[in-house]
Amino acid sequence: MVKTVSDELNRELNKVERFCFKLTGWIGTPLSVIIHTILFIGIFVLQYFGFDTRTVLLILTTLISIEAIYLSIFIQMTVNRSVKRIEAVKEDVEDIQEDVEDLETDVEEMTEDIDVIQTEHVEEDGEDHKKTKNTFAQIESQLQKIITELESLKKKNNSV
Repeated sequence: MVKTVSDELNRELNKVERFCFKLTGWIGTPLSVIIHTILFIGIFVLQYFGFDTRTVLLILTTLISIEAIYLSIFIQMTVNRSVKRIEAVKEDVEDIQEDVEDLETDVEEMTEDIDVIQTEHVEEDGEDHKKTKNTFAQIESQLQKIITELESLKKKNNSV
């Protein structure tokens, strides 16, 4: 069995992945900004508890560096997941486009069959001929509407 991108995205995330994606989502919130601001102010407050300026700045730069490393990892995880989702959508669009093309071919073949049947029944006389002709005209009209809708769908899929 071939694993598709959709299958990979639909699998259950493990605890670490769930935690990372929740944390990544939380980091972009106003609450995160407030907490970070309080923490950074708190680090400078350490000077009033006897820490010298060099030690405070060392703690600050160390924490900022560690946070930057983790943020870049979280960003890369999000980018990787987004790329997989885009690939899955691309596969889905390609499948839909193939289905639309197959359906369009079927509709064209049906239209040709109707034309053949209409041509064969042209020689008929009377009321049955008129009813048959009207029925085929209605069917052909409906098929033309379907073809138009399929072409519209195909154009939309091509623009994606």
